[in-house]
Amino acid sequence: MTLLDDATGRGAPATARGLLTGDRYRAELADGRELYLDGRRITDPAGHPAFQPAVDELARLLDLQHDPDHRSLLTWQDPDTGLRLARAYQPPRSLEELRLQRRSAEFWHAEALGQQGRSPAFMASIAVGVYDFRHRLAAADPRFGANAEAWYRHCAHNDLVLSHALGDPQIDRSANPLDDPDLALRVLAENDRGIVVRGAKQLTTLAPLAHEVLVYLSASFTEGRGEQFVTWFALPLNTPGLVTLAREPLGSAPWGHAHPLGARYDEQDAMLFFDDVLVPWDRVFLLRDAGLARLGLGRINAWSAYVGHIRYRERLRTLLATATLVAESIGVDGFRTIQEDLGRLAGYAELTEYFLDAAEARGGLTDGGLFAPGDTAASRVWSAEAAGSAVEIVRRIGASGLLIQPTAADLANPRLRPHLDRYMRGRGIDAERKSRLFRIAWELTGDAFGQRQDLYEYVHRGDLTRNRINIFKRYDQSGARERLLRLVDRTAGTEEKDT
Repeated sequence: MTLLDDATGRGAPATARGLLTGDRYRAELADGRELYLDGRRITDPAGHPAFQPAVDELARLLDLQHDPDHRSLLTWQDPDTGLRLARAYQPPRSLEELRLQRRSAEFWHAEALGQQGRSPAFMASIAVGVYDFRHRLAAADPRFGANAEAWYRHCAHNDLVLSHALGDPQIDRSANPLDDPDLALRVLAENDRGIVVRGAKQLTTLAPLAHEVLVYLSASFTEGRGEQFVTWFALPLNTPGLVTLAREPLGSAPWGHAHPLGARYDEQDAMLFFDDVLVPWDRVFLLRDAGLARLGLGRINAWSAYVGHIRYRERLRTLLATATLVAESIGVDGFRTIQEDLGRLAGYAELTEYFLDAAEARGGLTDGGLFAPGDTAASRVWSAEAAGSAVEIVRRIGASGLLIQPTAADLANPRLRPHLDRYMRGRGIDAERKSRLFRIAWELTGDAFGQRQDLYEYVHRGDLTRNRINIFKRYDQSGARERLLRLVDRTAGTEEKDT
């Protein structure tokens, strides 16, 4: 059954299953997808040791939607269907509804310590953006607008966990895809069933743990290309011909309490290979229109940028709390330079709060009828610039202690334990608790998971050079220029009189 067949007017799709539970989520990942890790095909991600801890953590968070204590915050009742749906899928039509989304996302990201960059809350907001942009898509082709609305309803009414794919593979960024078509995903053909695509997408975060992937273009990839490279569509990750390659897992080594964050919050980044994949027409949202793709990129990401700030603020809070606890555990929290560092980190977290308030204050209704946050482009650039400094503060406070901490097996060894208790304790904290704290600090700042998270903060906000240039081009400095030029003219007249 197609999505358009599912869309029964303004009601629920016939296949609607409502809010996910953790158990249903686990079961739905065993859907026959072609997923590979370390050269081997994985048939059940939820049961594989490399993925299971992260799946279980997502399942725990999804189950909170059904908890009576959190239900009203994390869900809403769709007036058209009467179904309870995830709050992240609610299209906000007022500032009040946008703030409800904020509070829901704040809860989710606090539970995840700000470590889930591609949380279901983040990706659902992009589906909301696609829904908001449906009228513009329909102007290009009425089918595409209807497809976008039907897909949004399908995702919302089934509480789907989504991924998205933007970047092309890093083969030769100096070359043009027109000369080497393997450089970018492209449309090979059209037929009565849909379009056929071939190519790859890089860094598709969460793809091994998601139901579906939304494919669309980064602004960097719409310039100077043939129309065959411009398309938006969405597909289930078990679509025939779609191959997912997961990177090496982070945090799955058997070292006791060494990797509590990496085990729970390794979102997985994947390559997607499209081996002449058929995309049915009801899954196509945009085709061969680079101008509309560029316009749509900012529009559909308006809410995800807002939710991304909520997540980043929580990450900064986690880094600040970690740095403070580490400083207290080794008796340096009273040092003036340490307090300055902690103050700088606290300032970063506070600034992010200001950015969220500003986005709300600058928000307004779109032509699609939704209330969108105001532009936050400059704050996204600042966040990428500040990310490395935030991590460095934690690293500097922990210093050499981050490099050497006992494992769980070390602590259990009767020959070692007396030495650990005597020489590896802290101020008011025993060796075991201190080791767990410092291992979390190391995981946030130094090991593979921490380095991945740090790199993620830099790359996921897009091309920073392009973003800075765009900010410069959009910024209205006409008033200041006019005042300055008037001063230049008055100064010139004064100089002539003086002469």
